Amino acid sequence: MLLSGVFIPIPTEITMPFSGFLASAGTFSLVLVILIGVLGDLVGSVIGYYIGYLLEESVLVNLIKKYGKYILVTEHEFYKARKWFDKYGSRVVFIGKLIPGVRTYIALPAGISEMSIWKFSSFVVLGTLVWSSFLAFAGFYLGKNWSTLGTYFRRFEIVIIIFLIVLVLVYLNHKLKIIKFKKS
Repeated sequence: MLLSGVFIPIPTEITMPFSGFLASAGTFSLVLVILIGVLGDLVGSVIGYYIGYLLEESVLVNLIKKYGKYILVTEHEFYKARKWFDKYGSRVVFIGKLIPGVRTYIALPAGISEMSIWKFSSFVVLGTLVWSSFLAFAGFYLGKNWSTLGTYFRRFEIVIIIFLIVLVLVYLNHKLKIIKFKKS
């Protein structure tokens, strides 16, 4: 969660449900999973906020142009987040924390806009609390019913694995432009 808050696209859609699953198995406490998830995201988001706050926008854009492909963010996505932030104001931090992809990068425009750190932190905590709770509860619930779900998943596991691999490859190709298609 901390790394996700600092622009490293680690999918919280995997880490939080898995942690919830481990809580259902008794390895972790569900409440602690949620609280540590929120705390990790808050710390990462504050670091991201201060990167935006301390660096000029032109410097950030140049860094994104040069290194954005390594953290899977483009200049277009940065400007889209910035425009969204400018249009909707500080409440976009709360909403952004509920949207996969946006949640990872929303701290930058907040820092660039010099939003109050206390207001920013409050919206991060609220948004992340909702998001982390939902994902952890989903993992917890699925964990308690894993034996029932397992019989269905075993039937389709090859198809699911192939689908997930293709999905990841398509996403990476979209972000990194590995394969270029000719326009006819």
